[in-house]
Amino acid sequence: MTSLKVALCAVIVFLPLSSQFTAQLRPQFRQGCRLIPLLAKSGKDDVTGEGGEKAWSKALEESVTQAPGSGEAELKMKGLLGSPTSPKVTENQNLINWLSSNSVYLSDSSGWSVAPHPLAISTSTIDEVTNESSGRGLLARRSINPGDEIITIPLNLCLTKSNCYEIFESVYPSKITPSTNEYITIALTLIHLKYISPQNEFSPYLSILPSTDSVSPTFTWSDSDLSQLIGSPVTSATTSLKLKLQKEYDTFVLNNNLDVEEFTFDRWLWSFTILFSRAIRLRNLQDGESIALVPYVDLINHSPYSSAFVDAREKGDWLFKTGEEEVILYADRGYRKMEQVYISYGQKGNADLMLLYGFALERNPYNSVDVEVRVSGEMQEEKEEFLRMVGREERVDFQVYADRYPVEMLEYLRLMCMSEEDLGEKKLEDFDYSRTISSANEREALTTVIEAVRMQLEKYPTTEEQDVDLIKDKNMFGTLSKQARMAIRHRRNEKRLLKRTIAALEKEIKKRGLEGETRRAGGETRGVELKGDEEKFGEKRGRSGIEDRLEKMGLPVDFR
Repeated sequence: MTSLKVALCAVIVFLPLSSQFTAQLRPQFRQGCRLIPLLAKSGKDDVTGEGGEKAWSKALEESVTQAPGSGEAELKMKGLLGSPTSPKVTENQNLINWLSSNSVYLSDSSGWSVAPHPLAISTSTIDEVTNESSGRGLLARRSINPGDEIITIPLNLCLTKSNCYEIFESVYPSKITPSTNEYITIALTLIHLKYISPQNEFSPYLSILPSTDSVSPTFTWSDSDLSQLIGSPVTSATTSLKLKLQKEYDTFVLNNNLDVEEFTFDRWLWSFTILFSRAIRLRNLQDGESIALVPYVDLINHSPYSSAFVDAREKGDWLFKTGEEEVILYADRGYRKMEQVYISYGQKGNADLMLLYGFALERNPYNSVDVEVRVSGEMQEEKEEFLRMVGREERVDFQVYADRYPVEMLEYLRLMCMSEEDLGEKKLEDFDYSRTISSANEREALTTVIEAVRMQLEKYPTTEEQDVDLIKDKNMFGTLSKQARMAIRHRRNEKRLLKRTIAALEKEIKKRGLEGETRRAGGETRGVELKGDEEKFGEKRGRSGIEDRLEKMGLPVDFR
C-alpha cells in the first residue's frame, strides 16, 4: 500500500483588533499567545515604529515566546535572586517546593490554559531613596498585565485563627477558647510551630519568616534608638504598645501556666512582630473576615501608590465550585520584567509603619503627625459635659498632613473656642459646628491649631536644620544603627510637615479675611458665611490617634 502524505497549510491573517476588544480577552489567552500585527511594509524604515523593516523585525522579535526558565535565569544573572550558596536561596526554594507539592502553580512554563507563573523571590531588596535594606521581595520574571491573577494560595496552607486554634488546642487543651482574640491565637501557635515543635507541615514557610531584629518595629527598639524619636508622637504609642503586649503576655502565658522557658517574652514579641508586619485581613471568607498569614504572598513589599489587593474566594469557576477556599493576589498595573511588584498595606503614615512594620518611607503621601487638642478655658465644664453627651473626650488627637488638616478638627475647635457672646441665650447643642460660628470664633479655632502645632514642634530636642546637617554628614550618619537613621529621618519629616501646616493655616486666615478685629455671632445658631467658606480645607475624618487606629485594626490591646 502506498502511503500518501498530505501537507495541510493554513494561512492566518491577523486583522487589527480594537484595544477594547483585546482588553476583554481572557487573561490565560492574552498571556499564553502573542498576536503579531500585520505591518504594512514600506520602501523605507519608519522610525516611528508604524511600518518598515525595523518595525517588522522588532514585532517578530517581541512575539517570540521565551524558553522556560529564561526569565528566572536572567534575574539570577543580574544577581537579583541572591547567590546560589546563600541560605536564603535554599529557604526560598524549600518554600517553592512545599507550595508546589500542595498544588500551588509556580512553574515557569505554561500549562493547559495556565500561563507561566510571573513572579520570583528576591532574597534582598533596597529602598531606592534611602538605600536601606527592605528584606525579601517579589520580582516580575515576565511582563504582567493589569488585573492579572498573579498567584492563588489554598486557604488550608495559610495560618488563620481557625486552623491555629485546632493546632494549639490539640497540644495545649483548654489554654485558649474559640473566643480568644485572633492575634493571640495565631501568636501562640506561631511560637509552638516555630520553636517548640519545628518539624511540622508549615516548617518551609516558617523558615523564611524574618527575625525580630530584621523587621525591627519600634516596640522592639532599644532605649538608645528610641531616644532618637523624642518629641514624636510615635514614642508614646510605642511605650503604650509595649505595656499592652506585656499585659497580654502575663494574661495568656503566665496566668495560663504555659511553660515560660518555651513561651518566652522574646518569642512573644517575635510572633507579634510577624503578625503586625505580615498578616493580611481577608474579608470574603465563608465564615466571615479574618486575619491570615499567607505564605509567599506576604513576601510582597509595600508601596503607598499601589492598588493591588489580596482577598479570598471559593475555588472553581462560575459554574462549578469545590467548596474549598483560596487566597488570590491581583496585579494593580502592568509590570515589566525584573520590576519589583508591590501591594499597599493601607493608607498609613510613617508613624504607623514604623510602629508595626519597622520601616518608614521618604515619599509617603499619607504621612501625618498626630496633634493633640483639648478643651480648656471659658465654659470648660459645659463643653466637657457636651462632649460626654455626644460620646467624645475632652482630649483628642488629630492627624495633620502636609497639605491638609481634618475638618473634624476644625469642628472640635469651634466648640472649644465658643464664648458666652457666641452662645447668647442658646445651648452648646443648638449649634451646627460644621459651619462657621462667627468670624472671631473661626479665627480663634484656626489660631489654636497653629499654637498646637507650634507646641508639638517645641517637643523635639533638635531642629529640622540640625537633623538635615546630621543626615548630610555621611560618615557620622553611617555609624548610627539603622533604627537611629530611620528615627532621624522620621523626626525631620515630621518637622517639615508641621511647618507646612502652620504656613497653610496662616494663609487660610489671610484668605478668609480673619486677620485683626473680628466679630462674634451673638447666639446665631445657623452660623455665618465667611469668605472662602465654600472651599473646604481637607476632608472629614474620624478620631485618628495612633492608638485609636490600632484599636480599629482589632489588635489585642485595650486602649480605653
